[in-house]
Amino acid sequence: MAEKIYELVEIARKTGKIKKGTNETTKAVEKGQAKLVVIAQDVNPKEIVMHLPALCKEKGIPIVEAPSKEELGTAAGLPVATAAVAIIDEGEARDLLKQFS
Repeated sequence: MAEKIYELVEIARKTGKIKKGTNETTKAVEKGQAKLVVIAQDVNPKEIVMHLPALCKEKGIPIVEAPSKEELGTAAGLPVATAAVAIIDEGEARDLLKQFS
């Protein structure tokens, strides 16, 4: 499952649009732009992403957890780890996104 999450983020980054980081992800959710939110399980302290599941539920946006913030950062095209990613436009990952919605 984790590999599919990273693959989805990577394809969406290359062919669609994503928001990287907790702040950009939060803004995308608040504006209702996000189609899927991915948060890393190994974020420390947890408070960094604790607000996202409730916010996503309120906005009706699906949320999934990825095991590693390092791998999530890599999939998002970043040289550093990231706690959260929002998929705005899934691009060619439409079929993959359906598995998580």
